[in-house]
Amino acid sequence: MERQPYVVSARIVVAHEPQIGVVTVTFNSGRVLRPFLKCVSDQTLMNYRMYVVDNASTDDTLSIFAENQDQRIRLIANPENWGVAEGNNEGIRAAMADGCQAVLLLNNDTEFPQDLFANLYSALDENDCDMSTPKVLYFEPSDTIWCAGGWFDSKRFYGAFHYGMGEKDSGQYDETRQITYAPTCCLMVRRSVFEEIGLMDSKYFVYSDDVDFLYRCLRKNLRLWYIPKSILFHKVSSLTGGDESDFAIRFMTRNRMYFVRKHLPTWQALLWGTHFLAYTAPKLVLSGQDSVSRWRLRCASLFEGLSMAHE
Repeated sequence: MERQPYVVSARIVVAHEPQIGVVTVTFNSGRVLRPFLKCVSDQTLMNYRMYVVDNASTDDTLSIFAENQDQRIRLIANPENWGVAEGNNEGIRAAMADGCQAVLLLNNDTEFPQDLFANLYSALDENDCDMSTPKVLYFEPSDTIWCAGGWFDSKRFYGAFHYGMGEKDSGQYDETRQITYAPTCCLMVRRSVFEEIGLMDSKYFVYSDDVDFLYRCLRKNLRLWYIPKSILFHKVSSLTGGDESDFAIRFMTRNRMYFVRKHLPTWQALLWGTHFLAYTAPKLVLSGQDSVSRWRLRCASLFEGLSMAHE
């Protein structure tokens, strides 16, 4: 039986079809929601609907939305945590059903200027592209780049990497250009993209679902453009405990293995797994960057990811 969320609020009063559907997934996001919602409500492009998919939050997330009177917001409350990937899928389906011509996937641990929606949406036609993404800066320090677009490295098993990560922003990445990868913390996508390649792979739950999605776009020669005049400030990993938490280690490792096994020849998957087990993880332990218990967690997560490819 298909899982069914509870539609808590569907206060949609816009008489005409919206230009974009904004999709955000919440899970105990109360501490970041008020500034996020203020940024959304201040946008110069007003013809949107926002689909908030909540994964069974136990903090004040739902009560904050109950206070909100913006009638463009639709809150979909899941009875349990179905993950970021499936949460995005729920929002995308709802946006497409409502006739949205584009979907903006947007993290709620972000803040942004009033022209973000308008710039990214207009960029689709201005650059004759299928997707657009902004320059993403760290929330703190706000002059430091987190992602100025990204790329896939075929020599490293199509790992995804960020341009400019950790660099002070001095305008060195201010050229509008075509790229091959961007994280889905802020990604404007034409509805035709989902119609061609499908939705997110919900097996990922969290982490690497964006890598999988953009890799599928790359294989179909869909065009992604980086729009540096659009700025997003990202409170990186503020809601997941950081990249070195046991939660992050498990899902990052297993999902990387799943991606390699899913998309690349078997021999490459075996090569990556062997390299990880024989070199990468032990090196972390020997250098003092990891413990033996966490190395074991990485190994177990790798085999978990390998088994996912056969489910």
